[in-house]
Amino acid sequence: MIRSLRANAERFLADLERIQRRGEKAEREVSSGLRVATGSDAPDEIGSILQLRADIQRQEQIHTNLVRVQSEVNSAEKTVQLAVATIERAIVLASQGAGTTVTAGQRTNLAVEVRGLHEQMVGLSRSTVAGRFIFSGDLDQQPAYALNTANANGVDRLITPAATRRVEEANGITFLANRTAQEIFDHRDALDAMTTNNAFWGLNSLRVALEANDQPGVETALNNLRVVHNHLNTQLAFYGGTQTRLAGAVQQIDKNNIQLKGDLAARQEADVVAASLALNESQTQLEAAMSARARLPRRSLFEYLG
Repeated sequence: MIRSLRANAERFLADLERIQRRGEKAEREVSSGLRVATGSDAPDEIGSILQLRADIQRQEQIHTNLVRVQSEVNSAEKTVQLAVATIERAIVLASQGAGTTVTAGQRTNLAVEVRGLHEQMVGLSRSTVAGRFIFSGDLDQQPAYALNTANANGVDRLITPAATRRVEEANGITFLANRTAQEIFDHRDALDAMTTNNAFWGLNSLRVALEANDQPGVETALNNLRVVHNHLNTQLAFYGGTQTRLAGAVQQIDKNNIQLKGDLAARQEADVVAASLALNESQTQLEAAMSARARLPRRSLFEYLG
């Protein structure tokens, strides 16, 4: 009899503990919204959950980098558009100055505007986004050029940086997304000699020829500026293609994040409705168990014997 009473009591306590554990788990899920909050909640799933969190963090970092570069590339593309427009205006002025009936005074007046175009081009080469000189490559805390019309190309070259920073896409592939001011505005050959693609030199040569009333020199400058125009359009196409690639990369990252966060939610988040029902059920069971226990007869062993 004693063993039977003890067994019943132990079984009751064990059942009570199970009900309480279920209730506590359901309460945690309802309050936190998580089915798996600690490793002990689901030891076999915690590895997958941690990997998903790491994947999401990596994708979000890539997204941040892509958006920053996207801003710089968009600004660079607009800047090169302005450079193309600047050269187009210079070509118009050169065409006027190349006429055989144009006077020295008229050419001097044209030279004044060309000087302004050259200064504008130098300013474009010094464009910044968020404090970074977008055409200064790996040395983006300083400009690459400063105005100096005493030089053949009308500028001082302050630095000769490379542009080696690569942008990572969602799939891990990297690519170059920018070019330097030298590549765009101050094009040189392998021996560092200025080429006919050189925008600074083309504009400054036109200014010098106009100021000197040198009609053949103006014609030569006009032809060179047409070459520069083609070169700048090639640079513009590069940035346009880069914009397209970056937009696609950002879109892919967004898709990946939606998928990863959905997978994480499926593994980690609680079904709050089901957890609420489980909590109510455990509370009901607990109350019923305690009520049933209270109704049991409380007789001593001597009462059973006597």
